Amino acid sequence: MDPVSDDMQENLDRLIVECLENGCVWGLQDTSDNWALVGSTENDSIDVMPFWSDQRLAQALCSGDWDIYRPVAIELEEFLDDWLPGMHTDVLMVGVNWNEALEGQEMEPLDLLEEFESELD
Repeated sequence: MDPVSDDMQENLDRLIVECLENGCVWGLQDTSDNWALVGSTENDSIDVMPFWSDQRLAQALCSGDWDIYRPVAIELEEFLDDWLPGMHTDVLMVGVNWNEALEGQEMEPLDLLEEFESELD
């Protein structure tokens, strides 16, 4: 497995392709079943929920302050139909295949949904 790239577009493309191939996306959940959230670097009043295309990419963040989290798969259909519209309603952003320093692209959930839909057409 290759680490995530410094190229945000490449990481987005990888997320879409690998999630379509595997049928799931990976998030991080703590022992109380709370999903990991990070403050946005682009807007102080918005949180970002990071997701990865591969369990190992998500697992790489589960150390130090983040050792309370574990990777959890979300079925892609549920992610596209429920999660992304719900995140938009809740005013959350999506973190796309972030690196271990929690750096990467932040996207509006409906923009990510559009990217998936254009790949499915």
